[in-house]
Amino acid sequence: MQTPRRTAVVLAAVVMSGVLVLSACGGSGGSSTDTAASGGPVELTVGLFGTFGYDEVGLFKEYESQNPGVTIKYESTQGEDKYWPALQTRLASGSGVADVQGIEVARISDVVTNQPDQWTDLRDTPAADAISRYIGWKEPAATTPDGAVLGLGTDIGPMGICYRSDLLQQAGLPTDPAALSAEMPDWNAFLALGERFKASAPAGTSWHDSAGGLYNAIVSQQKEIYYGQSGDLVFDSNPAVRAAFDTAARAGQSGLTAKLEQFVDPGWDQGFSSGSFATIACPSWMIGYIKGKAGDGGSGKWNVTSLPGGAGGNWGGAYLGIPQASQHKDEAAKLIAWLTAPEQQARVFREVGNFPSTTQAIASVTDTTDPYFNNAPIGKIFSDSAQNAPVQILGPQDGVIKNAMVQALLSVETTGAAPDTAWNTAVGNVKNQVG
Repeated sequence: MQTPRRTAVVLAAVVMSGVLVLSACGGSGGSSTDTAASGGPVELTVGLFGTFGYDEVGLFKEYESQNPGVTIKYESTQGEDKYWPALQTRLASGSGVADVQGIEVARISDVVTNQPDQWTDLRDTPAADAISRYIGWKEPAATTPDGAVLGLGTDIGPMGICYRSDLLQQAGLPTDPAALSAEMPDWNAFLALGERFKASAPAGTSWHDSAGGLYNAIVSQQKEIYYGQSGDLVFDSNPAVRAAFDTAARAGQSGLTAKLEQFVDPGWDQGFSSGSFATIACPSWMIGYIKGKAGDGGSGKWNVTSLPGGAGGNWGGAYLGIPQASQHKDEAAKLIAWLTAPEQQARVFREVGNFPSTTQAIASVTDTTDPYFNNAPIGKIFSDSAQNAPVQILGPQDGVIKNAMVQALLSVETTGAAPDTAWNTAVGNVKNQVG
């Protein structure tokens, strides 16, 4: 098992960074190989978390049909916070890992900093030609100081607000996306709108799903979050982090949230169809999640508008990497190059909602609307959010810190913990884990 290096390699992630002056890049949507070129049938295992969209769109089956002799065995864990620790155990033991593994953007710096020997350098595989087709920050974030590229980008996470039009209408609030946006020029106005909703809300419905989700949306609008430019931890001294925490805690204390832990509480999944919450901070990848959980009955009830004040931000996104333990590196590399090609990224966004990270795909989806969400112009909403997002700095313990903050906010919601106490607990927990 590799010993983690103490010095954080912090990667400046310029979210879009002007690269929406888009150019067509490489990447073919065609067959990656005629047969399993190694000389016989190959079973590729794929381990992901959440909703990447590949199975939902039918891409695995399509790839199998285009590549005789290749079969794909796919497994997904719903919660990334469960997926990642389990993957670390398997990587350390050298067994049980898939040929292709998903890596959430908050973990990519940890991979680059502390785990480079456990992942395949894609420059030495058939995926090498795919490395250059992404927006400006995506592949540099997956690249080690000596140039090894450890993941191909899947999606990014520009944000909006998803909401239940029917519930807002019952409470006497605007339902048109532009009219709703005008009512919330900032996050304080968003909470004030929540107070108006609470006064006339349908029984059993809260304004927002969770304080943790609200926190993640607010903090994901910042350039500097948990790490500073020089690689030092600043999460406990960064006023933007504390302000986001306090705003989210205020929502929890005021009864504006449904007190549900995202991706963990079964009530959260049920809430998309049952109406236990009216709004949710909505990275583009949440579009597909809502469709899956709300089902056909939610079509036409949900809508999307921009973040308060039309602000930009990026929450989430992922990579596909190949563990060193894979016995089928070349075939796995062909698969991930095909899955992340512009044609496939555009299809996944149109059908599931995961926003592309290749420049060619982004250029092709800006006019996309979604009938499930009342024909909301999701292409424009998420493109604008991505373009307006600031530079972000990623660090190796981003995921650990984020989870500590979310758990602290859950204690404010569910146990009545004072925000100051919850904050101090979170800071202490992080320092115990990170050092």
